[in-house]
Amino acid sequence: MDNLVATTSRRLQNNVPLIVAFLLLVDSLHYVFARLLLPYLPPSVSGLFLLGIATVETAVFLGLQGRIDRQTFFRHAWFFLLVGLLVAGATVISFTAVAYIDPGTASMLAQTAVIFALGFSVFWLRERLHKSELVGAGVALLGVFVISFQPGDVWRIGSLLVLAAAFLYSLHVAVVKRYGDEMDFANFFLFRVATTSAFLLLFALGRNEFVWPTVQVWPILLLAATVDVVISRVLYYLVLRRVRMSFHAIILTMSPVVAILWSLLLFRETPTIQGFIGGAAVIAGVIIVTLSRQQRVKLEKSGFLTSLKGDVLE
Repeated sequence: MDNLVATTSRRLQNNVPLIVAFLLLVDSLHYVFARLLLPYLPPSVSGLFLLGIATVETAVFLGLQGRIDRQTFFRHAWFFLLVGLLVAGATVISFTAVAYIDPGTASMLAQTAVIFALGFSVFWLRERLHKSELVGAGVALLGVFVISFQPGDVWRIGSLLVLAAAFLYSLHVAVVKRYGDEMDFANFFLFRVATTSAFLLLFALGRNEFVWPTVQVWPILLLAATVDVVISRVLYYLVLRRVRMSFHAIILTMSPVVAILWSLLLFRETPTIQGFIGGAAVIAGVIIVTLSRQQRVKLEKSGFLTSLKGDVLE
């Protein structure tokens, strides 16, 4: 029986199309869950319980396997505190944004995280930027402008909040890439969600927003924590290990399409025509940047770029 379970598990893990389908399904639910919880809890409290439940689930799973290493946290306390603060800030802001903008449009705008990451790679990690990457970033920023400057202050506020959340999350990714690549992933994930939960608790108490969820809210919290935090991130890294990074990034640009369908099904909301046009530009720009960077990596490995310095911008 154990051999059958192990064999089935390996087959499922190697079934890339199936894993990708599940990834898109769960990755698209972040802003949907945020909207579902909005009538019941303040954004900081929603995020607190989602990350808190995910922390407990992860700790129980790793604890039963004897894999928790507390020294990992103490050796890198500053790192986990910084990452926790950034993710907590991004969580509160993104959960607040859905009060002003529909989940589909928010999901499209959130793709600008790739553009922010590109900026961090240039100004912080001192990487070079190719012309086509500049074009892709420009197209994406044009899409952001189209979405953000719609009639009414409500749309503008919602767009700016999503962009702020994307910026903080991208900064967290840059910090992790710079200082956390060599850490054991299981303990990294545990202490990341734990410190994020701690900061969310501080936010909720500091803003005098803390309330205990009612009985009818707990099923949503348990479902959202398991799907949006635990399962979503496990599938994210599982797919990342099985496909090229460029293909992985392009796959995730399809997530807003699924989010729009969820938004229509659950809330009867869809982006405006202007939102669709701007969102399409954002996604197109992200794809251009991703493909360009993949092509550039191949050229650098072949040594071809050394003879094309005129085509590279510092």
